[in-house]
Amino acid sequence: MGVTLSVENVPEELAAKLQERARRFRRSLQGEILIILEKAAVEPVRLSLRDVFERVQAMGLRTPSESTALIRQDRDGR
Repeated sequence: MGVTLSVENVPEELAAKLQERARRFRRSLQGEILIILEKAAVEPVRLSLRDVFERVQAMGLRTPSESTALIRQDRDGR
């Protein structure tokens, strides 16, 4: 028997996209989400150096002290 998961506060636009995707593949919304989760669980996360560089740039970090402060803030928020 499986585990029941629940996702709250899904934006309407995202829910509509998922419903459309499920319809396109002739699946229920639950079936489509299960397929997506199965794929996500087995696919390794692969970031190129370019991806990492672009993410750092998008965050606007300029110095090591800025990144340190951001990491500390994230840890303190847990």
